[in-house]
Amino acid sequence: MSGFLNRSVSVMDPTTGGGSGPSSLPLGSSPRTNGISTRENTASSPLKIFVLAKKRINDVFGMIGEYVADSSKFLNSVNCEMDIVDAEQKREVNSYVAKVAGIDEILARDHMKVVFFGRTSNGKSTVINSMLQDKILPSGIGHTTNCFLQVEGSETGEAFLVTEDSSEKKNVKSVGQLGHALCSENLGESALVRIFWPKDKCPLLRDDVVLLDSPGIDVSPNLDEWIDKHCLDADVFVLVANAESTLMVTEKNFFHKVSERLSKPNIFILNNRWDASASEPEFLEQVRKQHLDRNIAFLVDELNVVTRQQAEDRVFFVSAKEVLQARLQALKKVPQQAFPMAEGFQSRYFEFQEFERKFEECISKSAVKTKFEQHSERGKAIANAIRVVMDGVYEKAQRLKMERITLRNEHFDRLDFTEKQLNLLTLEMKDKITRMVEEVEQRVATALSEEIRRLSVLIDEFNSPFHPDELVLKVYKKELHSHVEQGLGSNLHARLSTALTLSMESAQKEMTERMAQLLPSERKTQVLNVLPRRDFQVLYRLNCDNLCSDFHEDIQFRFSLGIKSMMNRFLGRGQTNKSQSGASQSDGVVMRSVPLTPQTPITERALFPSNDELNLMSRFALASVSSQGAVGIVLLGGVLVRTIGWKVILVSGSVYGLIYLYERLTWTNRAKERVFKQQYVEHATRKLRLIVDLTSANCSHQVQQELSSTFARLCHLVDEAKGEMETDIQQLEKEIHQLEEAANSSKILRNKAGYLVSELVTFVQQYLRHE
Repeated sequence: MSGFLNRSVSVMDPTTGGGSGPSSLPLGSSPRTNGISTRENTASSPLKIFVLAKKRINDVFGMIGEYVADSSKFLNSVNCEMDIVDAEQKREVNSYVAKVAGIDEILARDHMKVVFFGRTSNGKSTVINSMLQDKILPSGIGHTTNCFLQVEGSETGEAFLVTEDSSEKKNVKSVGQLGHALCSENLGESALVRIFWPKDKCPLLRDDVVLLDSPGIDVSPNLDEWIDKHCLDADVFVLVANAESTLMVTEKNFFHKVSERLSKPNIFILNNRWDASASEPEFLEQVRKQHLDRNIAFLVDELNVVTRQQAEDRVFFVSAKEVLQARLQALKKVPQQAFPMAEGFQSRYFEFQEFERKFEECISKSAVKTKFEQHSERGKAIANAIRVVMDGVYEKAQRLKMERITLRNEHFDRLDFTEKQLNLLTLEMKDKITRMVEEVEQRVATALSEEIRRLSVLIDEFNSPFHPDELVLKVYKKELHSHVEQGLGSNLHARLSTALTLSMESAQKEMTERMAQLLPSERKTQVLNVLPRRDFQVLYRLNCDNLCSDFHEDIQFRFSLGIKSMMNRFLGRGQTNKSQSGASQSDGVVMRSVPLTPQTPITERALFPSNDELNLMSRFALASVSSQGAVGIVLLGGVLVRTIGWKVILVSGSVYGLIYLYERLTWTNRAKERVFKQQYVEHATRKLRLIVDLTSANCSHQVQQELSSTFARLCHLVDEAKGEMETDIQQLEKEIHQLEEAANSSKILRNKAGYLVSELVTFVQQYLRHE
């Protein structure tokens, strides 16, 4: 430190040691301040490093807070069904929200804290007042400070104080009473009074420095309580010793306790009241060296907190009272000559300034390291942890997205294949059903025609009692209708059902097997519910009751050699009926007859004259017979007798009469039944032939309906499967979109974590690793 004294310039006259000309000003001073620096220019102050570092790390942690909140919001918004984020990851990231908020809160109130300790009346309060350039704390002779007084900057520019047990703002002038040992109101030696002083009045406070004054360490045995309550967050400790004595055991013991609680605390030793050395200049260097050696030995050998070279910059010899007085006078612009100073004042003043400079460098460097290093590492750990989570989310989202895309493409291919196959199968089944319907129609028509040709056999099998009575005949005909309906239906069923059933089952089985190939495996069992009904039978609805409802039997006796019979036989029964009806209208009798055998128009035209000719001939013959009466018969008989003789006529008449008698006697109910059935066969045959096409079409329609309904049910199953595939595709599209968004968001958050880590690395290199 002797080298430092050589850099000071005496304020005394060069020859007398007491002059004060311009040449006696200290380096860097100006005439306006009379050589006394008020430390207003702090642009290059080391404390600015802490201010800038604090601002920078607060900005970074502000981004980290937003990042953690965004990450938590993102993870909580991810659909749980996608299975890309587990509950543990959510809990982990959600826990970081509170942790970062706590770090932000700590960083917001972090400041550089320096604690002053020493024995009673060593000048701790005066040192603080000198550094603050104002007499804020109470100071004086004897035990003055009776509690811990913390001076910190006021954000509002208002000066006030707050006690530990109250939030009430009190006038700062009352600190001289609350913190003074002579005050009747005793707060307790461990109590804390916080003094808020305008930052614009003190550069130290402006740079977030907090100064803590303490009672004398020799007045209380509760040193452990003091350390636990007030010292664990301190960045620098200043031991204010009395230069007129030496370090006491009480002072050493206190800092031994501090060193046990804190790892290598930053300790400065101020040998205050060094102005007393001015009265003994001959022993100044020896006493200084003695104090310096003992202080260095205490710091290096006993506490082991610094090296010997570092310790030389931690011990200073000052007079805080002189510095405070000089700075107060300089602020008031009082000339230096107006207040006398002891010899060597300039060197002591410069050494106090050197202490402030070293103190600022140390506290700034220490505070940045102690306040921000752990937080920066914690911030990097949080960002890296979230980056790992987001990287896992991104990879899992990408993997699941590719799986969903592959699955979606498979569904697309399956759906396209199903649609094409269904269209082809629909066309094939339509053709097959059409061919089968045509085949059924042809089979039914052929079988029904054959059964119509055998209708007489079926009717002969009908054995119900016959009687010509009208009521009995009505019942007889109804039963005959039912017999014909059932008989034809039974015969058709026996001839066709087996073949039709086999054909339908074969077609339905083919439909089912081919349709089942279009269904997913889990739905193939449902085909069993669509299998064709085993009880299906083709219904042959002939409806003979209505079909033959217009049948009118003619069972009256008709002599086979009678005029009408002869005319029916030679002229055709239809034409005879017309002639008879026209001739007998005068008698009011309508003659009805049914031809014995069906005759087609082609046959009639080939064998007989035209209708007009037959009508003319029959009308002429009948009119001749009926109009001439007996005269005609006599004339005709005479002609015949003259021609063939009376014997022939007699024999012929006898034979004719015998034949008539025979036919009349044999005209019984059985003969009537036989004629009735013959007439019914002719009538039913004609009617049934008219509905052959209709019946065959009806049967083919039943088959078509059955096959079409089976195919429709199978198509419905396929349509349901297609609908499920389309729904699955839509769901996959939605999941792909969600996974893509999740992947993009996680990628952005992962990259942002890297950016934040790089910002923290830059902060560490700029403020923590920078010497």
